[in-house]
Amino acid sequence: MTHISPALRRLRSEDARAVLDAFDSNPDMARQGEVSNLAEAESYVGNLIKPGSPHEAWAITVDSTLVGLMCVSVDEENRNGWFWYWMTDAARGRGWTAAAAATIAEWALGPRGLERLELGHRVNNPVSGAVARRAGFVQEGTECEKFLVDGQRVDVATYGRLRSDPSPSFEALQMVEA
Repeated sequence: MTHISPALRRLRSEDARAVLDAFDSNPDMARQGEVSNLAEAESYVGNLIKPGSPHEAWAITVDSTLVGLMCVSVDEENRNGWFWYWMTDAARGRGWTAAAAATIAEWALGPRGLERLELGHRVNNPVSGAVARRAGFVQEGTECEKFLVDGQRVDVATYGRLRSDPSPSFEALQMVEA
């Protein structure tokens, strides 16, 4: 059995088709933005990678093909970032999201120079919370009825990770800057 090892590289415009495929892979991806055709995927990617964008967007890849996204939306003035991620349906459940999240968090709080990362997930998505905890995030609270999803109010668990927090134990993914 061959061991598949994902890697991280910067998101690029050529990833638009794979982003569209990711959004098509699971109806829940609609929470990540509006991507239902190639033009919308190109716009989605373009907004994340345009010069001057506050986003540090990393593609999680297998054999150079995007299977997920890790992103830190940076607030330079306060040296913090909103941390968010998604995976294609086929790539879920392999531990890759947690490994990628831990790798990017270490980079953001280290060489990137941020001092605090924050993230939130719907409480009815415990897998996302498990990813956050495995990446060293600590739950800080709950925002009651923050989102309206399919006509129902949903609570959001909020997490933070500080530069001074201990690093989690994990196997880092390879990061390719170019």
